[in-house]
Amino acid sequence: MSRQIKLIWDFRGPGAAKTAEHHEKHLKEYIAIEKLPLNITGFTIINDMYATAWMVVTDDYMIPVRDALKPHRGEVYQ
Repeated sequence: MSRQIKLIWDFRGPGAAKTAEHHEKHLKEYIAIEKLPLNITGFTIINDMYATAWMVVTDDYMIPVRDALKPHRGEVYQ
């Protein structure tokens, strides 16, 4: 299996947690529409003013997904 990349969107402010949670729903919709082979998504609440939403893709899909969805950053997923 090829390497997995975690694409991350950062949200800041008092509504960050709700925004990240809602953004994850859109990521799941995108995965279903594009029929991507992985469906690993999530959101993480760091504190009351910062949260992230994220999805995991393989190397093969990283560039098309990155260009379409414009994540803020990425990291190798383990």
